[in-house]
Amino acid sequence: MTVRRVRRASGRADVPAAPPVAPPAPAGRRRLAELTGSWRAALRIARRESRRARRRTALVLAMIALPVLVLAFLAVSYDMAELTPQERIDRRLGVADAELRWITDTPIGQDEWGEGWYTREGDHGPNGRVATAAEVSTLLGPGSRVTEVRALLPLTVRGPERDENVEGRVLDLTDPLARGLVRFRAGRAPRQPGEVAVSPAALRRLDVRLGDAVATADGTRAYTVVGVVEFPDDLGPVVALHPGAVPRSDPLPDSSWLVDVPGTVDAALVSRLNDHGVLVTPRHPTIPAAGQSRPWPGSIGPSSATDLSTGVLIAGLGLLEVVLLVGPAFAVGVRRRRRDLALVAVAGGDAAQLRRVVLADGVVLGVLGAAAGLILGVGAAFAGRPLVEQYVFGARFGGYRCWPSALMLLGGVAVLAGVLAALAPAWTAARQDVIAGLAGRRTPPPSRARWLTIGLALVAGGAALAAFGATRTSPAVILTGLILGELGLVCCTPTLIGALARLGRVLPLAPRIALRDASRNRAVAAPAICAVMAAVAGSVALGGYLASDGARDTRAYQPMLPTGHVLVSATEPTRLPRPTLAEVTTAAQAQLGAGAVAAVHTVACPPDGNPGDYCYVAPRLPPERACPWLPGDNLSPAERRQARADPRCQLRDGDYYGGYVETLVDDGSALPILTGADPAATAAATAVLRAGGVVVTDPRYLHDGLVTVQVSRAEAGTDGPNGASDLPGYALPAAVGQPRLLLSPSAVRQLGLNSSQTGWVIDTPAPPDENRQERFTGALRSFGAFSLSVEQGAAPRDVSPLLLLLAAAAGLITVGAAGIATALAAAEGRAELSTLAAVGAAPAVRRLLAICQAGVIAGLGSVLGIVAGLGTAAIVLFSVNRQYATSWPVSEPYPFLVPWPALGVLVLVPMVAMLGAGLFTRARLPIERRLD
Repeated sequence: MTVRRVRRASGRADVPAAPPVAPPAPAGRRRLAELTGSWRAALRIARRESRRARRRTALVLAMIALPVLVLAFLAVSYDMAELTPQERIDRRLGVADAELRWITDTPIGQDEWGEGWYTREGDHGPNGRVATAAEVSTLLGPGSRVTEVRALLPLTVRGPERDENVEGRVLDLTDPLARGLVRFRAGRAPRQPGEVAVSPAALRRLDVRLGDAVATADGTRAYTVVGVVEFPDDLGPVVALHPGAVPRSDPLPDSSWLVDVPGTVDAALVSRLNDHGVLVTPRHPTIPAAGQSRPWPGSIGPSSATDLSTGVLIAGLGLLEVVLLVGPAFAVGVRRRRRDLALVAVAGGDAAQLRRVVLADGVVLGVLGAAAGLILGVGAAFAGRPLVEQYVFGARFGGYRCWPSALMLLGGVAVLAGVLAALAPAWTAARQDVIAGLAGRRTPPPSRARWLTIGLALVAGGAALAAFGATRTSPAVILTGLILGELGLVCCTPTLIGALARLGRVLPLAPRIALRDASRNRAVAAPAICAVMAAVAGSVALGGYLASDGARDTRAYQPMLPTGHVLVSATEPTRLPRPTLAEVTTAAQAQLGAGAVAAVHTVACPPDGNPGDYCYVAPRLPPERACPWLPGDNLSPAERRQARADPRCQLRDGDYYGGYVETLVDDGSALPILTGADPAATAAATAVLRAGGVVVTDPRYLHDGLVTVQVSRAEAGTDGPNGASDLPGYALPAAVGQPRLLLSPSAVRQLGLNSSQTGWVIDTPAPPDENRQERFTGALRSFGAFSLSVEQGAAPRDVSPLLLLLAAAAGLITVGAAGIATALAAAEGRAELSTLAAVGAAPAVRRLLAICQAGVIAGLGSVLGIVAGLGTAAIVLFSVNRQYATSWPVSEPYPFLVPWPALGVLVLVPMVAMLGAGLFTRARLPIERRLD
């Protein structure tokens, strides 16, 4: 083998070839690589720090994950409860092919799902009819099977302590078509009219078991419980009756037919049934008929956009609350790591990299908190689904599913909350003194006047914007102004803490140190105070609105009867026999302590008319006293101003349905019990009634001693003849209750009408309680079920449970924020406590110091929150009253009231926070050795 050597020149050495030089990377790519590497290192540091400070990490995770857990639970539960169109159809049909509803005898059109219908060419027929199974089968053709389902049948049965109202459903559960609508829990299906199947809720409420008897309230019928069934669309007390137990007479609005056809339910079959006035709900949608199209679910109209903006702003307020609660923990973490951050700066890290190190804490903890909250929230929604179905929605949900878009949004918001909470500490860490950080010394931040200026500007601008929104009645603008005002108070809080610290010179040792620490640790104290302020402000604002709304309802309340009087009505008006007046009087005197009882009669159509006829009788105002506008008219602003200024149109908003006047027939016996008139007026009115006249409670209807009575008739679905008559009348000078027209029996005959008894009115010395009412209805149980309307004399004045719940929620947030800030301040001030122990301070000083620190945070936050909440309530009430200022009919304005119950709870909250700090703080001072 021959080897060739390369000849080289003398005096030269072998030099390796230089590697090729790569071209320089673009500046944008270098910056991206540097940014990616910086964030990668910052995230590694944040992950390591989260493992080292486990307690602080757990605290931040809990505060971020808790709202995410609650919102994820609500989102998933709502998504499962919202049935899809196919799920709704499957629940309505069971195993049937379609559901039929015989609407009318004229042709109709419908949508593809059978949820809406309309008459063709303006034809109007009778609303519903009684159809038989044979008629329905004839329309469907040979080989079809049908079964009827009648729902929403009121049923009153005897319970263990009182009569219970349950929902009755009439269906043949032995038929496979109807059996698919229920889920059997125990027993069997009713096979004869004397057997029923009950839901689990009815089983518990009636306290019965399989084989027990259930009797109706009047005792005329009794049923044997043979099965326990569950209706997925109603988990309340339901009784399933056999079709033979309830005879079919009048058409029921919820009567339907489940059908099974040999083939499929196609468009031709739907069209043929629509021609006979039958509404079809098929299992699978057919070709949509001509008519109104269904709105697109994703479309957002103006009102939806307003609601969306309002919801976004409310969510922004909640996000701000979370940021303020989490912010102190990040601030303390930066304080504890100031030496590590100083070492990063010495190693060449710039201000941006220091900010990334702190912001990475927010990213890591935000991601972990979002993941924990979402997992726990979805798991809680799936695990607690049976309880939510039973006690919240009252119906079974659809399939197990979640709301991916909502969960992604919640996760993003949680990460954003963590980043925003770390934003202010990151900015502070980038500006710290490196030498002081290496030495472990704290450098209190200087008080900058620009933050106070910015805060005052935001407060003034927010108040002005909220006031502008109030004049325009724009909730989004009002909430935007409130958010800006709250941010302004956040900016002003550090300056306020510094001002209060200067006043602490005259205080004892513990409160003086607490104020000094709050001033030195403003990055910790200010967010905690603002969190308390936000919670208290929201509670006070909503509490003030609810208190004003209650006072407005009390002022606008109009009693129907004199105080303590009772109106008795039969649940089944057509049932016979009815109790006599003497029997009702005996029961009322024995059980209610009644003084007088009178029968109540109303106007009815003549007996020779059709059963579907309807007659309406009301007084008519003279033309010179009648308002030229009607409340339902779409009036222009100028017309509304004219109506408000017209003395004939002084209608209140409560009179909107107002023009309605209750017309009764009386000979003077029920008049004093119904109206509460004095004896002189009662005698004069009775004389007019016995002379064949009428009595009105509104004097505007009386003219020249006469009352014009308008009679309107509707015969068989069409408008019948109308007429008016002038009858001798009398106007009661002062009457209680709604406007009434009392016709004498002779006046009723003169108008060509009839009268029918609807109930009794009872004069009682005081409103009877529930037990006395139950004893009275029990005395008349043999005549059927009766309902009582008791006049209490005024609107309920008890404290709103929602108001107390809001105050409790604000109190819980206040105590939590004060406790968190106090614990963080105690951990931060451990060295100062060692110094106190070294100079001979008593062990109780630490406990007293913790009490004072909690008092500073909770007390100052509560005071600011009460002031901000009252201002918010005033702006909101002014906005609502501004809207009512030009409305007609005139609406009752909202008075501005201070929610004293909520304020009373909130005043006790700082005391509770201080007491908790004193109880959970160890009195023994720490002894530590400081290494320099």
